[in-house]
Amino acid sequence: MHDISQDAREDSKVIDKEKGETLSIHSTDTSPDNDSSSFGKQDGEEYTGAAAITKTESNVVRRVLTHLSARTSNVSIGPPPDGGFHAWLQCGMACMTVTTTWGFVNSFGMFQSFYVGFLDRPPSDIAWIGGFQVFFLFFVGTFSGRLADAGYFKQVLFVGSFLQLLGIYMASISTQYWQLILSHGICVGLGNGCIFAPSVALVSTYFSTKKSLAIGISASGGAIGGLIFPAMVQNLLPKIGFAWTMRSLGLVDAFFLLCVNLFAKQRVPPRRSGQFLDLQSFRDMTYTLYGIGMFFTFWGLYFPFFYLSAFARDKIGFEQTKSINLVLLLNGVGIPARIFANYVADTWTGPLNLMLFAALGGSIVMYSMTAIHDTAGLYTWTVIYGIPGAGVQSLFPAVLGSLTAKDLSKAGVRIGMIFTMVSFAVLSGPPICGALITAGNGSYLGPQLFTGTSILLGWSLMCGARFATAGTTIKVRI
Repeated sequence: MHDISQDAREDSKVIDKEKGETLSIHSTDTSPDNDSSSFGKQDGEEYTGAAAITKTESNVVRRVLTHLSARTSNVSIGPPPDGGFHAWLQCGMACMTVTTTWGFVNSFGMFQSFYVGFLDRPPSDIAWIGGFQVFFLFFVGTFSGRLADAGYFKQVLFVGSFLQLLGIYMASISTQYWQLILSHGICVGLGNGCIFAPSVALVSTYFSTKKSLAIGISASGGAIGGLIFPAMVQNLLPKIGFAWTMRSLGLVDAFFLLCVNLFAKQRVPPRRSGQFLDLQSFRDMTYTLYGIGMFFTFWGLYFPFFYLSAFARDKIGFEQTKSINLVLLLNGVGIPARIFANYVADTWTGPLNLMLFAALGGSIVMYSMTAIHDTAGLYTWTVIYGIPGAGVQSLFPAVLGSLTAKDLSKAGVRIGMIFTMVSFAVLSGPPICGALITAGNGSYLGPQLFTGTSILLGWSLMCGARFATAGTTIKVRI
């Protein structure tokens, strides 16, 4: 009769494919007590025949798997491919993710103006819907990023996709303010947060020298969505009504999310151990000052994306349909601006250096909005602001990617922590602007000055982040 226990002894030699070594597991190691004579007894009972064989095989397998698990947890994955089909495919999937997340956020200006009349609420109340949407997009980033690092990337993607679609379809049947807060604001925001941070972190693991360009292409999805969704609303809302317009938006979202769930793939092995917060990262002054600087920058950045359409109607005399064209123009400028900014960052300046120029430019342009009083001036201003506004949005994750390049296994959690910091800025910024409009009896001067000053303060803190890394050296790429 064939001796199965002999097979177990022969199988106790395992080849370590990592180093080409032969690992021997001795018979004395197969017993829980490291005593081969103890196989026949356990708690006063004898093992006979197949029981002893099963015990032997079980311990052999256990020792082999334990050894291999320890080895694979420290496997070197090598440098990022920095190109090729699979890397650019992941970039494309991230672009689709940003289309469904930031594309929806950047389109909120059309919802802002529609909801004011639909719900008969002041602008500051409506801004909370968009504020919650962006808040959860950033806030959930800490948790979704860490879960993605731990190997739950696909599961997080699926949950986020489900929540995002659930929120859109629930918004389609909502008729009350609190219903839209829960559906369009919180539920869509939670879904966005689940899928955005892991997708940005994913792209950063596939690229090195082309990282900023890849993130810029991914970020262009925000502008692409900002063209698709407002155009759909502009054409469908008068014909089929709000409910079916929202369902149509959900169908487009579902197509993009299906592609992302099928083709997005992690490259870095899971990092099972570790916490959701990596507080040691805040000892890095560059990382910390950059995070605080982005808080103040985003505090004012989205004022035009939320209120440009309303400003055009209230102050310039635009019609509802015509005012949506400004949202399309603002987002349309963002497509080449996002890609070009990150290409320049990769090729010449470095992402942080260019971010400083974009933030300073955005602050200056926001101050100049106080001088806009006619149609031509507003169109010109929209195009000009679209360039630094898009640059800040696309360079934001690119700089974070460069700040986490030393340890890609922590990319998700480090990016997620800054996202969480920024979430409180985007939650409170638009409602503050709405409250300033109400307090000023419809004047937009208050939010214009608030936005310009906030971005300028963020720029000052990011200058401090650059100084913490490069000192007073001017000609350094960072």
